[in-house]
Amino acid sequence: MARRLTVTDAHAIVNAVSRQMFGLDATVQAVDASTFVSVGEKILAAGTENVLNALSLVIGRTLIAVRPYEAKLRLINALDSGVFSNRVRKISYLTRPAQPTGASNTDLFDNLVDGYTNGQNTQASPDSTKSMWEQNQPKPIERNFAGSSEWQESTTVYENQLQVAFSSEADFIRFLEGVMTVKANDIEQHKEAFNRVGLLNLIAGTIAMDTAGTVEGSVINMTELFNQAYGTAYTSAQLLSTYIVEFTQFFVSTVKTVLEELTHNSAKYHYNYAQANSDLVLLRHTPMRDMRFMMISDLWHKVEAMVKPQIFNTEYLDIGNFESILYWQNINEPYAINVKPAWPDFTGTGEQTAAPVATEEPMVIGVIFDRDALMTDFQLDTALSTPVEARKHYRNIWWTFRRNLICDFTENHIVFVMRDADDEDGEGGEGGN
Repeated sequence: MARRLTVTDAHAIVNAVSRQMFGLDATVQAVDASTFVSVGEKILAAGTENVLNALSLVIGRTLIAVRPYEAKLRLINALDSGVFSNRVRKISYLTRPAQPTGASNTDLFDNLVDGYTNGQNTQASPDSTKSMWEQNQPKPIERNFAGSSEWQESTTVYENQLQVAFSSEADFIRFLEGVMTVKANDIEQHKEAFNRVGLLNLIAGTIAMDTAGTVEGSVINMTELFNQAYGTAYTSAQLLSTYIVEFTQFFVSTVKTVLEELTHNSAKYHYNYAQANSDLVLLRHTPMRDMRFMMISDLWHKVEAMVKPQIFNTEYLDIGNFESILYWQNINEPYAINVKPAWPDFTGTGEQTAAPVATEEPMVIGVIFDRDALMTDFQLDTALSTPVEARKHYRNIWWTFRRNLICDFTENHIVFVMRDADDEDGEGGEGGN
């Protein structure tokens, strides 16, 4: 089912994720993120131009604006498409191969021959290259990230009924300040919960697509990688306790190599639109400034206490856009996730859908992603107050928040997990397109 263009009420998932953030659920509970995250679709009922047949006819305008967002999960990129739009389109380009030269006679073509014209000739074999007027069209790929999720907050302010409970106007004002501070905290927690849905969708979708073979290499099992490198058979628990120093050193060296890889144009670590002609692929690279690295706090604190002075320093590994995460989904099970992600259909109808089953992963230790792989599209933030109710002397303040979570699997993204040899190869759902 395609992402709804009309507004989807998001209060239920915000509350559900908040319960796990607060620890009210003792264990990780499955979260269905598929209705609230946009993973990119083909042209959305707007028509296309008739030259490349790939770009939509613009209705209104394409809005792309960036602003900082300071809160938990602060590394998630923020867009502001505004109240007049709930759709962002993204245009990428497939790489095109080099072409045979016409400036010399080669083993493939006779180009400089008496009587040959500025075009393809057949007087001899092999032929010459085509003329300089041979068309070589760009190969754009367009995805649309559309939809809106909305929730409201409110609080009631009494004009004069509560004054009798306080000894002075100053005490009453301090009380009101406390009420508004707590409400502001509620709002910040709910915003964080909404952003957390996007992060969980990126992690769960990456694992599910790796399991299905749709995107390979974006899930790195550090337990398996360590044991392969050193010819050992340690469990994840042993690596996180007895061999924590050796494991952390190996993990950091792996991360450093991956970060360097990401700065090079390649077809790894993201979904690419490889076509029948294998030379036409989607290449991505991520400059260091655009990388985002999140690591589970429990492991990060062990690194800080045990080995940071030796390996985590600016000379060895400098990651400016780093954030330690206390937990991914549930504060009672920091490493675990259980999420049904939005599922991109790249080769079929072009509409996104939900993954067939939830992705369960007990040990996620970190994630690296391009800033454009995960974004929150801010569409509406308002606060309005009612008039005073004349008979009962109170007013209500209402906040309205409208967002869209954008998760783009065609941008670079890597999830680090720890799985023992006897574990199943991930819990992601089957499928993928």
